[in-house]
Amino acid sequence: MSNENTLDLNYVLECFQKSLKENDDVIIEAYIDGYNELVKFLNLIGTVFSFVSSDVKSKIKVMEKHRTGEDSIYYESFKKMMKYEKETSLHEKNGFVSGSRTMLRLHRGLDFIRLFLKRISEAEETANTCTTCQSSYNETLAEFHPWYIRKAATLAMHALPTRPDLLKKIFGSEDKLTEALAILPQTLQSCDEVYQRVEQLYTEFGFHDLP
Repeated sequence: MSNENTLDLNYVLECFQKSLKENDDVIIEAYIDGYNELVKFLNLIGTVFSFVSSDVKSKIKVMEKHRTGEDSIYYESFKKMMKYEKETSLHEKNGFVSGSRTMLRLHRGLDFIRLFLKRISEAEETANTCTTCQSSYNETLAEFHPWYIRKAATLAMHALPTRPDLLKKIFGSEDKLTEALAILPQTLQSCDEVYQRVEQLYTEFGFHDLP
């Protein structure tokens, strides 16, 4: 694992590439390893998305229980997990914390992270980070948040630093930043592939609307 104070895109890329299974599946352990690194992005940009990153931690703990429990064989990959929970109707069982529902929350968060990272990296030096963040949020996570969270998050985004300061905060020194921006397109491409595979699986199993 990398330095806690910066985001290591090489590690994210390595984990997400490792997570790809066959032509249509994603291995949960490698996905979570990459996601754990990527979510540092939310912590590094300040308190704006602390509510998301703390929620991510609790979701990952749930998945750790599934992956070490007696049914761990079914929680190796997204496809296996969804098939198991669908066939046994576990996703509807009272008192059962569904892995498919839990991972759906992480999946939605990934959509926001990849979009904001892409836009902020491609933006002009003088681009307004608040506007970039708000548009990325409104197109992804906002749809799944109640109005009071949307309002609080949107207001908090006004505290985001300028683009140069934000990138330095996320990636560290000038050399690290140059290195990160060079590998970012490849990392985002890997994020996209993982996201699309998982999105397709949620569609196939009819799990997009899990409560």
